[in-house]
Amino acid sequence: MRRIIPYSKESRILSRVFRKQMTFAEKILWKRIRKNALGTKFRRQFPVLDYILDFYAKDIGLAIEVDGGYHENQFLEDAERQGRIEELGIRFIRFTNEEIENDIDFVLERLKKEIEEYK
Repeated sequence: MRRIIPYSKESRILSRVFRKQMTFAEKILWKRIRKNALGTKFRRQFPVLDYILDFYAKDIGLAIEVDGGYHENQFLEDAERQGRIEELGIRFIRFTNEEIENDIDFVLERLKKEIEEYK
């Protein structure tokens, strides 16, 4: 059965813009996970509801979020956003910019374990 993921027109438009403005950490990760490199297809800057996921594997319902520096309001907004998206059955795994930039092998190993668990 094909899963329908709702999104707004605005988030769809923004996702196209964001694909051209990825952060350095997002570019590093995308280079390593694209083209089914981990055995599942990830899409980048994927619109869901009024939000945009950094990366999303539709076949297993897994979102990857790359977190930069936080201030308290951003943390609360991300928690609310994640809660709304999780209600759709989408699971999250989060990495910091520093984890991706400084230890991509750790990030990829952790992703492989998560992917195996969800398949």
